[in-house]
Amino acid sequence: MSKIKGIHPGAILKRELKSRGLKSKELANLLDEHAQTISSIVNEKRGINPSLSIKLGRQFGAEQDYFMLLQASYDVEKTIEAKQSNTPDLSKIRAALFWDTDFKKIDWQKKQKAVIKRIFECGNDVEINEIISFYGILVVKNALKNSNNDFLPAFKHNLVRFKIINK
Repeated sequence: MSKIKGIHPGAILKRELKSRGLKSKELANLLDEHAQTISSIVNEKRGINPSLSIKLGRQFGAEQDYFMLLQASYDVEKTIEAKQSNTPDLSKIRAALFWDTDFKKIDWQKKQKAVIKRIFECGNDVEINEIISFYGILVVKNALKNSNNDFLPAFKHNLVRFKIINK
């Protein structure tokens, strides 16, 4: 089960149909389901409900909750992916801070150290808090631990205020 966690149950069902030489319409008839329902699941456009999981389990000699567990695992994986955004909330960060680059094309992961430094140099409280929230305090501290910027007083002030360094 651990090898297929997070995979859409339709992909597993499709593989099983292929190995048994069945078409989705034939399976639908065996299960007394609509052909469109099985087709949508096989094409990963629809999920599995408990009733169908029981029918599929019986048909394929699996536990009755097997396909439901696959569905739950897939749903959890998709929820995690949705929450792990590749960008911070850009409505909280002024594009003007990144005047020297195309704000819409910033790779927030590859350029994280430069982004963090820029925000601490010129950002306001909302922007700094968004960056801390997005990257996490440990990543921010690590990115700034050896930073030295004596010419912008706000930088050092922000490092102390947001407890990145001790005074």
